[in-house]
Amino acid sequence: MTYKYFPHTEADTKEMLAKIGVGSLEELYAEVPDSVKLHRDYQLPDAMSEVEIRQLFAQLGKQNRQLTCFAGAGVYDHYTPAVIPGLVERSEFRTSYTPYQAEISQGTLHYIFEYQSMMAELTGMDISNASMYDGTTATAEAVLMANAVSKKSHKVLVSETVDKKTLAVINTYAHFHGVDIELIAALDGATSKADLDQKLSLGDVAGVVVQQPNCYGIVEDFTGYADACHQQKALFIVNGIAADLALLKTPGEWGADVAVGDGQSLGIPMSFGGPSVGYMCCTEKLMRKMPGRIVGKTLDQNGQRAFVLTLQAREQHIRRQKATSNICSNESLMALWVTIYMSLLGKEGIKEAAQTSYDGAHYLYDRLLQSGKFEAAFNRPFFNEFCVRYHGDVDSLLAKLQANGIMGGVKVADNTLMVAVTEKRTKDEVDRYIKLTTEN
Repeated sequence: MTYKYFPHTEADTKEMLAKIGVGSLEELYAEVPDSVKLHRDYQLPDAMSEVEIRQLFAQLGKQNRQLTCFAGAGVYDHYTPAVIPGLVERSEFRTSYTPYQAEISQGTLHYIFEYQSMMAELTGMDISNASMYDGTTATAEAVLMANAVSKKSHKVLVSETVDKKTLAVINTYAHFHGVDIELIAALDGATSKADLDQKLSLGDVAGVVVQQPNCYGIVEDFTGYADACHQQKALFIVNGIAADLALLKTPGEWGADVAVGDGQSLGIPMSFGGPSVGYMCCTEKLMRKMPGRIVGKTLDQNGQRAFVLTLQAREQHIRRQKATSNICSNESLMALWVTIYMSLLGKEGIKEAAQTSYDGAHYLYDRLLQSGKFEAAFNRPFFNEFCVRYHGDVDSLLAKLQANGIMGGVKVADNTLMVAVTEKRTKDEVDRYIKLTTEN
């Protein structure tokens, strides 16, 4: 069967099949068991006009319920300025592919350069790349980076307070690269410094991974962590929520060697879980061990400003088995998204959004505890996400909230609920949440 949108003619197809010694297209699938083949026509609707297709999808869209979101756990309902979608949909930007040809990719290279500059400042680090898919894979790449730097040590310590989704990706990467992952115990919801020191003292550690705020929303104190790591020649890696770094102590200030995390909190819509963008920043000393590419600014032969791929610390194109990483395409479009977001809000705007989120979360937390129906899960500082124990059935409570148009949070234990508040949540919405969760 031929299709008008396939470029190959029947003659082209026959010539290619003859070249590889195959009689028909069906023979290409000869090794596929007959039991898994579909022996009927596809159940597809009849062809529709453009208007009919739009109407169909509009009807499907109406089946979705728009809930007021108090859930977080890695993806947050932050505000997206209306100008951003309009700008990123411009034709010169609408690609996520790596800009190898600098002479025709100046626009893409320019905004990647600005993205790198902003992320380096936000994290307090020397260098930023622009090639990470999301926060989980960025953290896993940092683990491989620590392993590559160490050469002799192949163990990486990961705090139990790192998000379980991130840990799962780390384990997957580590399994296929010969890296041993060992967990650092948690104490009252935070990383145990004593357990970290004990495990470091045994030696043979390439890196240590912690998270800020951690998987319970707790803001941890990493005083002395960097020194402890460096005494054992291990890299100190901090995973952080990008927007929170506007007010929290930066990874650079904690003495981190590598800062990684997710940039979704910088105005990227939740969109049913993606796409997002991961960030990775490091010290200048580690620049050549960083996966991906770094864009730099220079002058052309006419003395005009130009942007180029300054560094690609890998050999992906010629000796892939020796590559630092085999990431090729990147989340360039999402990097542009957060760059526009940070440019629009500016330093003070990003701080204000973070402060509003912080204030709203603490207001809700205090009111829930005052009701007597909740108690604190941890006696620790938090930012805009917190855990509370509910004196009742958490599943029933979440169902009640959902029935009233609210996504009430994430259940993290039998009686423990994790709730997030962003700058989008109004006082009326928060008060309604309080009323529904505390009324008899």
